[in-house]
Order: sequence, then C-alpha cells, then structure tokens
Amino acid sequence: MTHTYTIAGLKDQQSRTAVRTALLGIEGVETVELADRRATVTMSRHVTDSTLNQALGRAGAYRLQEAEAVADHLAELTEHGHEAAISDQNHDGTATVDHSTMDHSKMDHGRMDDGEHAGHHDHHRMMIEDFKQRFWVSLVLTVPVLLLAPMIQQWLGIAWDLSGQLLVLFGLSTIIYFYGGWPFLKGLKDELGKAAPGMMTLIAVAISAAYLYSSAVVFGLEGKTFFWELATLIDVMLVGHWIEMRSVLGASRALEALAELMPNEANLVHGDHVMKVPVSELKPGNLIVIKPGEKVPADGLITEGTTDLNESMLTGESKPVTKAAGAEVIGGSINGSGSIRVEVKGTGEDTYLSRVVKLVRDAQGQKSQTQKLADRAAKWLTVVALVGGVGTFAVWLLLGSELAFALERMVTVMVICCPHALGLAVPLVAAISTSVSAKHGLLVRNRTAFENARKITTIVFDKTGTLTEGSHEVMRVVPLDAAYDEAELLRYATAVESGSEHHIAKGLQRRAKADGLRVPASSDFAYEAGVGVSGTVNGRAVRAGGYPMLERTGLTAPAEEQETVDTKIFIIIDGALAGFVTFADRIRKSSAGAIKTLQNNGIKCSLLTGDNERVAAAVARELGMDDYMAEVLPEQKQDKIKALQAAGEFVAMTGDGVNDAPALAQADVGIAIGSGTDVAAETADIVLVDSNPNDIVNLILFGKATHRKMVQNLWWATGYNVVALPLATGFVPGLMINPAIGAALMSASTVICAVNAQLLRSKLS
Repeated sequence: MTHTYTIAGLKDQQSRTAVRTALLGIEGVETVELADRRATVTMSRHVTDSTLNQALGRAGAYRLQEAEAVADHLAELTEHGHEAAISDQNHDGTATVDHSTMDHSKMDHGRMDDGEHAGHHDHHRMMIEDFKQRFWVSLVLTVPVLLLAPMIQQWLGIAWDLSGQLLVLFGLSTIIYFYGGWPFLKGLKDELGKAAPGMMTLIAVAISAAYLYSSAVVFGLEGKTFFWELATLIDVMLVGHWIEMRSVLGASRALEALAELMPNEANLVHGDHVMKVPVSELKPGNLIVIKPGEKVPADGLITEGTTDLNESMLTGESKPVTKAAGAEVIGGSINGSGSIRVEVKGTGEDTYLSRVVKLVRDAQGQKSQTQKLADRAAKWLTVVALVGGVGTFAVWLLLGSELAFALERMVTVMVICCPHALGLAVPLVAAISTSVSAKHGLLVRNRTAFENARKITTIVFDKTGTLTEGSHEVMRVVPLDAAYDEAELLRYATAVESGSEHHIAKGLQRRAKADGLRVPASSDFAYEAGVGVSGTVNGRAVRAGGYPMLERTGLTAPAEEQETVDTKIFIIIDGALAGFVTFADRIRKSSAGAIKTLQNNGIKCSLLTGDNERVAAAVARELGMDDYMAEVLPEQKQDKIKALQAAGEFVAMTGDGVNDAPALAQADVGIAIGSGTDVAAETADIVLVDSNPNDIVNLILFGKATHRKMVQNLWWATGYNVVALPLATGFVPGLMINPAIGAALMSASTVICAVNAQLLRSKLS
C-alpha cells in the first residue's frame, strides 16, 4: 500500500535525508520518495500516523501535517466499521478498492484535503455505480426466483411445477447471494476481524442463515426454502445503500464546490506584457490583472482600478462589494465590470479560501455530543440485534415452532435492527450544515458549540467593530499644552500609535495623510492591553491611551471634557498631559435590528467595552440593549463572562478574536465577528466573516435548525426500531412481518433520514 503525506519541517537536503532515514527505519516501511514537502511512503503493512510521527520526532522538528495524511482518513473509516475497503488496500487509487464494501453512513469526509476529496468523490461515485450495478443484476435474477417460489405462486393464483424447479431456484439464488450479497459478506469478514460487529455483520448473518438453510432443504433437509425472501432482502439492501450514498455524496460535494471556486489560470504582469500562468505558479508580490467577469485567482491588494466584486459564495454577502486601490480582494470572488491590478498576498494554503476549506473540513471531522450519543446508540443496537435475533430463534424453537419459522423470525429481527439509519442520522446533517453555513459566512470551528447556540440566554457584545463600524474617524484634536499646536499633537499621536493595529491607529493615519502631515518615526513601541501604547518619538517619551492610562500616571483630565460621548485618547509627552484626540465611531445600521430580533427570541443583549461609562451608556441606550459594562480591561472581560455563567446564563461572547481571546474562550459559545479574511481566531468556536450583527442571528437560527434536524433523525431512527422490532419477533398476536418487508422498512428509514437531512439546505437558505 502507498500513502502520500505532507511533512512539516522539510526545508533542505539535510532535512530530507533525516526524514527519509527516519521513515525507512520503521518496520513495515519499504520505500520513501520525497518531493518538495511531500513524502510518498510504500508500506508492506499499515503503519499508524502516531508511529510515523514518533519516528519523525526523534529525527528532529518534523511531523505529519494533519489534513494531508490519507492514512488519517483510513483510520477514521476503520473506526466506523468500513474496514472492508481498507485492509491491504490503497485509498489513493494505486490499488483496487472494493467500493461496494464501504458504508459511508458515518464516513468522515471532513478530514481529507482538496486532492483527497477529489479522489474520494471519484471513489464514492464508483461505489454508487457498483451498488447500482449489483442491484440491477440481482433484481433481474429475482424475477424468476419470485415466479418459481411456491408461496408467490399461491398469492398469484398460479401453479407452475417445472422439472428441477428447486435446483433452478438454488442456482439463481446462489448467484444473487454471492454477487449481490458480496458487499455484506466482505463486510462481515472485516468487522469480525476487527472485533467490531456492525451493520454488515447483521445483514450478512441474516442472508447467510436464509441461504444456507434453504440450500439444505434443496438437498434433503425437511422444511421450506427462503430463496425469494433472500433475493428480495438483498435487492432492498442494495437499493437502500445506493440511495443513501447518493445523498451522502450530495453533502460532501459542498466542500468540493468551495475548493472549485478558485480559477486555474491567472493573468501575470511580466515586464511590459501580461501572460497566462497556472495559479499554482503565483507567488506573493506578483502583480496580476483581473479582467471583467473573471474570478480572482489569489488573495491580494488592489493597486490600480475600481470594480465591484461578487463575494457571495465566500462571505454570504448577496450584493457586489465596490473596491478600489488599497482594498483587499479574496481569491475565488468574481470580478464585475471593472479591470483591476492586484498585488498577490496569499497563494495556495495561505489563501482565505484554503483556510475556509480547512475550517469546514475540520468541523465536519469533529463529533458533537449529539453525534457521540448516536454512535453509542448504534453500537448498542447492534448488540440488541444479535442477541435479540438469536434469542428470538431460541424462544420459538423452545415453544415448539418449526425450524423454518424460527429462522425466519431471527432473520427479520436482525434486518430490522440494523443501525444504518442511526449511523446516518447525525453525520449527514453535520456535513450539510457546516458546508452551507460556510457559504453564508459562518465558519464553524466547534460543532458542539454550534449546536449549543440554541441554548444561548445572553449575548455579550464587544462594541468596537462589532456593533459599531470601527472606523474611528478623528473629530477633534485638542492641545492642552501651549508647546503643541493641533498639527504637532496629531504628529506625535500618529507616530506613537503607528506600531498598533487598532482602529484608533488607522484613524489617526487617515487624518494625518488627509492633512498632509509628515509623521516622524517612533521606536521602543510597547502596548498594554486596555491601557494604551508608549514609545519614543523625536527623542521624547510619548504615551497615548484612555482614562485608565491617566489614572496610572496620576494625571487628571479636564473636568469639562468628561461630558463627551466620543472615544477619547490622551497624549502624554515626557510625563506631561499634552492634549487629547476624540474619535467618532458610527453604529452599524444593522445593529439595532439584530439586537431587537435576539431580544424577541428571548435572548438578553449586553454591551462589554473598555470605553468610558458615558460612551457605553449612549451606545447601549441607542440600541436598546439590556445592560452594559464599561471601562473593562481585556483581562477583566473573562471575569465578567464567568459572573454571568455563575448566575445561570448560557453565554455567547462576540469579539474580534484577538483582544477578546480570554472572554471568547470562557464563553459557552465564542463568536469572532468582523474578522474579514483573518479566519485564524483560534479561541473562537465560530468565525463570522462579515462584520454584520445579523450574522449572529443567522448563527443561532442555523444552530437551532441543525439540532432540530438531528433530533428528528434520531427520533425517527430509534422510534422505527421500537415499533418494528416487536413485529419482527412475531410475539405480537396477529402482527408479524417477513424478512423482505423488514428489509424494506429498514432501508426506508435510512432513506428518510437521508432525505430529511437534505431538507436542511432549504431551511438554511
């Protein structure tokens, strides 16, 4: 078997030699081929990722990159009982894989990279075709089996007594059993080999019992045959798997569709001409031309031109966004009517789209508490089916029933109790909700938190950039020291803030540029969260910050200036208060509506900000919020969240994912909002691409809809078994179903779960 991995830490020939030596030293590894950062490893037997990583770790700072290892996917398949397609097989397509033996009801499609997804979808389509072919062949052979079955003839009112009829039935049923039933027989072998009996075991035991007993009757054992039941059972199971896999493929296509947003070619500016090059050849710093109607091939900054970009497939923003020189563009968006030149900033794995795909893939690979519950239920249902089937067989024999009747009851119980619907109930919903959410700009990093959004009782909003636009335009520059005029004070303020990424720093830079000021260089920059910044400008010690900074330095602001609701920073030069600058930060138009909608859904909205009391009160009052907390330092925000939780609230925190990291981590649901193309907010459970408070409303509605679908599927899957199992045993007087009907009911329950999960798309749209 051959696997391809991406190795972190591969840089030069020395590192390649170390990695090759380390991998070849592992028992089971035969050859190692290295190209760029990829290692193609040929194994005589399966070697786990942990074994590979241990060997790499001993050789140096090397490791497998999580999303790149095909073996990760195979291990996940093994965990869910898909060993039939794995043992001694190569999932990258260089060896033959028996697709019919793979049950994708619980397959973790989220763990594969883009290349693996492409290959995997090909495998999945081949599996669908394989089950389809087996179904049609078996169905054609089933027709004469039905017509020759004594019971069917009796139902139809005909009496065909052909010479060698039983042998013909035996021959046709043998073909159906081995050809149509092969996926289940192979699955039985592999599940038992792993000591993990599951759905394949139940089906294989049921059809084998029916086939072996009927064959014995043909060759002399007294009793009746089950050939028509056997044939119809296999037909129904094959068509059920076929329909189910088509639904699963539809869910997994969403991630593939995201990856396909990126074009294959780009217009690279080379000297005085433009040339077509593959997107893979682009590098940061390259200048590219994007013509009207073309897709943007990489993340970057517009250097020339103005246009409208359609980012709906990436951020969920339905209207085209107007962008000009200096604005960021996202790879995969569609250019409007303008022609623009863009400096490439991110390519390959560093693009926004690649990071979104990784976030979606990781989220689909997670198991929420609901899914873990379904997995446990499926395992117990397998035990119930095996014990119940054998128990039913024994009880009917002890009651004096014929062997044929007892066997029929056992087969029906085992088929009815297959945990297929349970296995599909949650994973398919999870895959659909995660991918659809991503298209609407909601990037799920923690599935449990996403599903728990329905429990939120209080949402705590950070003010700047969340409820407000975060623009911070300079309104007033007020010197308090005669040694500095407005221009000089603005120069010092802009210089000392130049090392910061805060909205205030950007506002100062815009004003200084507009005024044509030459900003001096600064050094010794230091930032203290919630307090301010400091540095050296023109040889002077300069500090800039809010009221907490004044308190720490023992200075007092002019009393008459504390009545303003503008955001204000004070400038201290060489220990003396030189003046202050005020900023206006407009409230987003969508904020009030989002707050009102949340409150109408019984969710309290609270403002949490480091701004002064008057600013916080004014914003909270204008938006009609339930509460506000002002002058809160970043390290204190976490304590505020804890206090709300101690009071019994289920708290969601929204912030920028950086300054609010402790609070986001503490909250029951952490939401990073307004992150734009920065989707690496590690402490957030959910990342909202746009800075639109309405997306928080969508998040809660999406979470509720997702959980509701999961519960519906779980109730259907378990409720079906509660009703059908007693009927299968035959212990309910006057109510009894045969194996074929049992198989139809089981397959129907699985298909219903799959179709119900697909309905989530319309709900989320």
